[in-house]
Amino acid sequence: MTVNRRRGEVAAELDGRSFRLCLTLGALAELEAAYEAEDLGALVERFGSGRLSARDLIRITAAGLRGGGNDISDQEVSAMQAEGGVAGFAAIVSELLAATFGARGSGSLDPR
Repeated sequence: MTVNRRRGEVAAELDGRSFRLCLTLGALAELEAAYEAEDLGALVERFGSGRLSARDLIRITAAGLRGGGNDISDQEVSAMQAEGGVAGFAAIVSELLAATFGARGSGSLDPR
């Protein structure tokens, strides 16, 4: 699958299928509402800690999937499998956040 990193897109394999993920403005607004964040800076601060819960991994992955044009709910994401399990989801989210915010590099998130 071809993705455009300049647009913040990343590719991920979930349940053996390839998906495009992107944190569009709509997806970011969805996350702001879910986390009751006042602005994007508050999201960056929250995600920049590197400490994300399983619920965070689900929400961010699901928002990225929807931003990438996939009609998938948070509940559906919670039942999906990624190669490497939780660490695989953490890597997907790390790459997605890096593509969106220009974070310090992929693989930097601690899924605790």
